[in-house]
Amino acid sequence: MEQSFLAYLRGRTRQLPQVAVGIGDDAAVIDWPGSAASDQPQLRQVACTDQILDGVDFRSEDQSLCDIGFKAMAINLSDIAAMGAKPSSALVTLALPAENATEIAGEVYEGILEAAQKYQVAIAGGDLSTYDGPLSISITILGWTEKPWLRTGAEEGDALFVTGALGGSLLGRHLRPEPRVELAAKLKDKVNVHAAIDVSDGFSLDLDRMLAASRMGAELELETLPISEAAHQFAEKSGRTPLEHAWSDGEDFELIFCVAPEEAAIIESTDWGVPVTRVGRVVGRTGLWKRVATSKFERVFPQGFVHGETDVAATN
Repeated sequence: MEQSFLAYLRGRTRQLPQVAVGIGDDAAVIDWPGSAASDQPQLRQVACTDQILDGVDFRSEDQSLCDIGFKAMAINLSDIAAMGAKPSSALVTLALPAENATEIAGEVYEGILEAAQKYQVAIAGGDLSTYDGPLSISITILGWTEKPWLRTGAEEGDALFVTGALGGSLLGRHLRPEPRVELAAKLKDKVNVHAAIDVSDGFSLDLDRMLAASRMGAELELETLPISEAAHQFAEKSGRTPLEHAWSDGEDFELIFCVAPEEAAIIESTDWGVPVTRVGRVVGRTGLWKRVATSKFERVFPQGFVHGETDVAATN
């Protein structure tokens, strides 16, 4: 549903004024009027927003409201990181159940403020309202960069990387994700990232989205995919393999990105403070392909969380 509605919305808004990068990437990019004429490096504003809803994205009856507030900030910061931008400020809107509204707001805000302090983000404003309904948290984050990373820049031959470890986030990591803001800043200093996306709906599904935007595909070395300890724990009960969890579990909030092959050695020889793993290369034929023999590749299909649907396999 989400992708088809976004296609509809892009069509319906085509006649309106446009921003530099609009609907369809991890965040929007907004150029300031007249900024291109300046002798100074042109900073571009990056903006993203996300809403999480009780009963859909979290369960307030058995999860910490402080953790939920932290998550609400972190998932937006992950989108900012995926654009190669530095976060600066946030607007926070809470729709609160009328019963115990003040207490709920205070606990949620403790988590929001913790994330804001950790990643040095100003709380610029927002809104509070109460109603006869579930808790809803909507956060908009603004950031800055000279050159945003987009999903559309992958080139044939690029080396593909992913940060951290994948899978099993629902065992608890999804409430305290670590958006790769600091890593993104380090990468910008050392390499030229061609394209990037964060892993919110599943590694394979989000990778496929980035490659589809670039009109490319990927040949993957699945044995190198970094699998989290949580994915191994989840597999003991789920009936799925750890690799299947790493392939399709959502809410990892890691980064997928690609660089020119000659820069891959810089990635692999640098201590980034977090694991950064090479998982394949970008190819001109669309789709995802896994190595099954020394020189053979077999088509594999992305899986993950599609908004408005159950866990599904998707195709290009």
